[in-house]
Amino acid sequence: MQKRKTKQDTRLKTQNPRHITFICGLWSVVCGLLLAGCAEQQQYGAAKPIRVENIDKLQVMEAVEDVLVKMHFTIDKANADDGFIRTKPLLGAQFFELWRSDNVGTGNWLSSNLHSIRRIVELNINEQDKDLDINCDVKIYRLSLPERENRSAHAYDLFSTSSSTVQRIQLHPEQKADMAWIDLGKDEQLAAEILKRIEQQIVSGQRTSKKI
Repeated sequence: MQKRKTKQDTRLKTQNPRHITFICGLWSVVCGLLLAGCAEQQQYGAAKPIRVENIDKLQVMEAVEDVLVKMHFTIDKANADDGFIRTKPLLGAQFFELWRSDNVGTGNWLSSNLHSIRRIVELNINEQDKDLDINCDVKIYRLSLPERENRSAHAYDLFSTSSSTVQRIQLHPEQKADMAWIDLGKDEQLAAEILKRIEQQIVSGQRTSKKI
């Protein structure tokens, strides 16, 4: 009996340092990702507008809508005369939604997986002489919910389901009444990515037209 206890004590002594090392290593990775995300946000300034030439505003609108839909945004308002497009709020992609691309950068990826994040995209197409300037503004919000009584069953009162195009949150009635979306400012990284994709879409379309 004494030998068995000695063996168990020895096993615990040899395993605990490994567990501690693993936990410390895991926290180091998480902290590294958080610092990298903060550095990314600081490096990104305002997303610079892009200028396109020899193209009609309606064609640009179609290219913009195509890019947004491919990124799983839903168009809420589109006005060709004013050159304005706004999307409906889209909840940030989770780690398992590999087909989505709305989390640009480590910081945004972590935020979407640690919190309930949603984004709204607005684009303005302005005429400059014979050219068109495309500006993108992405607003980001975090869900704030009131605390409820500390009971284990309440851990299941908030959960989300998702598909490739639809994001849903199911809330307890008390939470739904007091929920609020906190404005976190602008997501310049996603705005820059959207503008880059729009430019690529327009260039690709112009090349196709020339071949025809």
